[in-house]
Amino acid sequence: MTAGPGTATAAHTVWDGLVGQAKVIEVLRAAADGHGMSHAFLFTGPPGSGRSNAAIAFAAALQCEQQPPGCGICHACHTVLHGSHADVVVVRTEGLSIGIKQVRELVRRSALAPVGRRWQVVIVEDADRLTEQAFNALLKAIEEPAERTVWMLCAPTVEDVLPTIRSRCRLVSLTTPTADDVAAFLVRRDGVDTALASYAARASQGHIGRARALARDEETRNRRRAVVAIPVSLTSLGRCMQAASQLTQVTKEEAEAITTDLDAREKAELDTAYGVVERGRRPREYAPALRDLEQEQKRRAKRRQLDVVDRSLMDLISVYRDAIAVAAGAAGPLVNEEIRGDVELLARVSTPEANLRRTSAIFEAREQMLEFNVQPALALEAMMLALVAPEVRG
Repeated sequence: MTAGPGTATAAHTVWDGLVGQAKVIEVLRAAADGHGMSHAFLFTGPPGSGRSNAAIAFAAALQCEQQPPGCGICHACHTVLHGSHADVVVVRTEGLSIGIKQVRELVRRSALAPVGRRWQVVIVEDADRLTEQAFNALLKAIEEPAERTVWMLCAPTVEDVLPTIRSRCRLVSLTTPTADDVAAFLVRRDGVDTALASYAARASQGHIGRARALARDEETRNRRRAVVAIPVSLTSLGRCMQAASQLTQVTKEEAEAITTDLDAREKAELDTAYGVVERGRRPREYAPALRDLEQEQKRRAKRRQLDVVDRSLMDLISVYRDAIAVAAGAAGPLVNEEIRGDVELLARVSTPEANLRRTSAIFEAREQMLEFNVQPALALEAMMLALVAPEVRG
């Protein structure tokens, strides 16, 4: 678990980074101004909708020194948005879960009076990753909150949070922004070319972070192109096994690229903290600290690979959904407009029912990995066999 800055940045107001969320902004603005304020909020919405960004923007508005709150330029807004405000803690986990030890520390902090004149804000990203014991430890703090403490929990759905927790929170529901909203945001905020912004918005399926990565990085675009090319290549058992192996390796390499530098930096910081570099020897306390760090890094690497695999599976699903849309004669652009030829081939040689079964097989593989801890290589092999489409060769 780490606490750090949010991804939102100030442009004109703290709300500018929330894409396609006009109703949510209206609700949060009113709450920050004292209308509908609560001691606990639950931010829900699909991946990439901006749950944590909304919570951070709201935290900035609560600390804002101006009227209306949320100016985005005062000292309080600036420090919240950049993760350095003394009374706002943003909690993230790089592991598969958030345990009771971390939550007890949060509860202890939440009982303290804020340093400033306003609120003590605790934001928990990925609250759906709290263990049952952690949820129970959190419950008492939310049931009996400190006078000037505000809890903000972020999760994909209300069902991801215990009923006893969600019943004590004010619900803030975000939706998936439209492709047009995302494309306009990329052009306005990042100066992305209009055509590239349109591609990234469609390919990301409304996931803001993914859209920005696709717009900024050619390697990210190339990896996605390789994934969406898989369906028409699965014409034999051998092709299926090859595709599973390649996807496993590619996602592992991408996850390692994300974590390698961070792992090395954390190891260097640990060595410095224990004087290993200066003294040239390791004190007694160093070995258990190093062991804990290595265990946390392994958990983080596992989650990173699962996250990358999960994203690839969503890209695969988008191809089959496009094929179903084409077969049904649905109007509008495809998610994968740039490979319309492949999509039309799938639609022509298969049936919507067959492609729907293939999407179900992908969701099953996803569940096997995320819920039942099946090794990605095994889950992907079984999935690819279920996706085989020998008729494509004709």
